Amino acid sequence: MKKKITELTGVKEIARRANVSIATVDRVLHNRKGVSKQTKEKITQIIDELNYKPNLLAQRLASRKTLRLATLIPEISKETSFWDAPLKGIEQADEEIKQFGIIVDKYFYDQNLKSSFVEQTKIMLDSKPDGILLAPSFIEESITFTDQCKELNIPYVLIDSDLPNDGSLSYIGPNLYHSGYLGAHLISYLIKESEQILIVNISREIDNQHHLLKKEEGFRAYYQDYNKTGNIIKLDIKDTDIKSIERDLTKAFDEHTRIKVVFVTNSRVSKVAHFIEQTHQDVILIGYDFLKENIDYMDRGIIDFLVCQKPKQQGYRGLISLYQHLAFGSTVEKIYFMPIDILTKENSAFYRN
Repeated sequence: MKKKITELTGVKEIARRANVSIATVDRVLHNRKGVSKQTKEKITQIIDELNYKPNLLAQRLASRKTLRLATLIPEISKETSFWDAPLKGIEQADEEIKQFGIIVDKYFYDQNLKSSFVEQTKIMLDSKPDGILLAPSFIEESITFTDQCKELNIPYVLIDSDLPNDGSLSYIGPNLYHSGYLGAHLISYLIKESEQILIVNISREIDNQHHLLKKEEGFRAYYQDYNKTGNIIKLDIKDTDIKSIERDLTKAFDEHTRIKVVFVTNSRVSKVAHFIEQTHQDVILIGYDFLKENIDYMDRGIIDFLVCQKPKQQGYRGLISLYQHLAFGSTVEKIYFMPIDILTKENSAFYRN
């Protein structure tokens, strides 16, 4: 009868083969001092032979150290429900990691008020978080804040919009430039040379809204790269209530009678759709984001195309990446661009955030 052999596994087996203590193996695994070069090389070779992977989750639980993460995104407003999707992604990630001693503090700011953003960043820093997930809206204020994070050695992940100071652990979100470029490419098939394109930016802080300007930059670049003769008109709407939006749109359509396509650079395209429906304008309307109010207008044939980039996944992936980096030292992708999806009335029912 063949003798049954039970082989030791993990750290004990590495220690047995190297003829050292478990404590010595542990020092090598955690790159701590106190092990000779020869012994370290021997242990490392055995680790490679066994293809040993340390149980990081068990180590995390054993450490009993509480990590405190903080998230800062715009609050959900009556003007747009866009931020409901990233928040759901954050909440999903929070539910998954809280059992491992992770505390996630959620902060929100008014996307129309710089002062609200600045106030929340101060409150958040006072709480001394180990890491931060940030959706920046005001570029100058966001740069000031992230510079503070770097000085305090607080890693941060950005979602939805990147920043030019390049200090983030990771950016997870759309390629804003290529998003606008794609919009222009799509429109090039829909418009005649004599017709006009109206680009609409809707925000109280347009001069400071990095994500809108990047989309517009990409849009214009397409026409420059392909020598297209598109007649582009720009309309910045800084008063974001519905009456002000309709007033500014009425003026634009009165002054420019050959508008064929309206390209709205953010999720507030439903406000423009309301105007189009009420005034019976015969135009092609393109905007952003898989929101109920936008889909309702698409189903009625008012919005023709929506550019979508999975905001729920941005929130989820952003928080999970921050957690994995802080808890396990995992390498995080510096830039992770979300896919750019084009929705129509026919395929919107199959889209999931």
